[in-house]
Amino acid sequence: MKIYNTMARDKEELVTLEPGVVRIYACGPTVYNYIHIGNARPLCVFDVLRRYLEWRGWDVRFVQNFTDIDDKIIRRANEEGTDYKTISERYIEEFWTDAKGLGIREATVHPRATENIDEIIDIVRTLEEKGYAYRAANGDVYFRTRKDAGYGKLSHQPIDDLESGARIGVGEEKEDALDFALWKAAKPGEPFWPSPWSDGRPGWHIECSAMARRYLGESIDIHCGGQDLIFPHHENEVAQSECCNGAPFARYWMHNGYINVDNKKMSKSLGNFFTVRDVADKFGYEPIRFFLISSSYRSPINYNDESIEQAKAALDRLYNCRSALEFALKNAQDGAVAAVVTAFCDKRREQFITAMDDDMNTADAIAALFELAKDCNLMLANSQPTKGSVEAALKAFNELADVLGLLYARAAEGDDDAEIEAMIEARKAARAEKNWAESDRIRDELKAMGIIVEDTPQGMKWHRA
Repeated sequence: MKIYNTMARDKEELVTLEPGVVRIYACGPTVYNYIHIGNARPLCVFDVLRRYLEWRGWDVRFVQNFTDIDDKIIRRANEEGTDYKTISERYIEEFWTDAKGLGIREATVHPRATENIDEIIDIVRTLEEKGYAYRAANGDVYFRTRKDAGYGKLSHQPIDDLESGARIGVGEEKEDALDFALWKAAKPGEPFWPSPWSDGRPGWHIECSAMARRYLGESIDIHCGGQDLIFPHHENEVAQSECCNGAPFARYWMHNGYINVDNKKMSKSLGNFFTVRDVADKFGYEPIRFFLISSSYRSPINYNDESIEQAKAALDRLYNCRSALEFALKNAQDGAVAAVVTAFCDKRREQFITAMDDDMNTADAIAALFELAKDCNLMLANSQPTKGSVEAALKAFNELADVLGLLYARAAEGDDDAEIEAMIEARKAARAEKNWAESDRIRDELKAMGIIVEDTPQGMKWHRA
């Protein structure tokens, strides 16, 4: 498999530190609000990466953190007259509601910043001992950016260009505008943890270095996140991790593209800011997932209602194919898999693998799934396939859909299946008796319930509209 490595600015063959094992760290949310559709893209994209690698036989160790202490969390707590823990716990729960709705598998570990204070302090202490960190008079601790000769190698920006945009903020006591905080002394009323420098809390960047090292090791295989994190967050992670550990931090860096809304950057000030919950309330979760993985993960994508409607329509086509296969399986005669079915299943699997091995080209992988759906529909329309043929086609179809994390939302439907099946049997009986009026009445009643009935070569079948 080749993946585009931001550090190398090129596609590179995936060669891991330990054969057969992939160690992945993905930046998780800062839990002070509901996640928005921009947050959802890396969740869905790198969930597909993890699923694909596991499907191909890799042992995937996937770590995704929660930033549960941060300026935004403290600000939200102060606005509500509560504490940081109440805010972070609330929005971690809300995160899981949305993540499960999007079909995201739980990571191997979901660490929190506040659970790793000792590891963070240990890294800062090591950086200080090596001369890469210094304590300011107010108790803050900063990283000496210019001491790291490789600083800027991930974002590919010369240090002089970075310097031109750097500023020293109010209350900061830096030696250099480019230096960044490793530890922040607590202001009055803020939560804090004791440290050798001050009662305070970790800076934003240091937590990911600490959690990656604790749960995956000093060097990892893949670090991923959104393009907006390349600088300064990931650049600072590289600097502090490599200067502390004396080892390369991540072999590959994968970054997903931005999301625009109606061709404009998503922004609260523009009024085009959408949470996943808002969109899901209107369209459901699965169309969001389909939309977010339907293009190359590195390309920007444009969100609007029409794009989600198109995703819903595409999903309906896939669900209809699965329903047709499941229906045909109930009525199929025993028999071996036909050679033509084995051939088209193998062809689509290879097409799928070729796409995914090319920097996780989910657009072409989805196209392979739709080609397989077309093959299956033609098989059902033009023949009476054996049970073995239908089972083979259904297995291949479900397999590829599952790698993409699709076709999960309607699995729980079916509380009224027994009633619907009884009505279908009644319609069959009416048609056998040539009682067309009764047959039409039952069909219309089912339609009013949102059930579409089709007469096919394999018999009468139904699906939800």
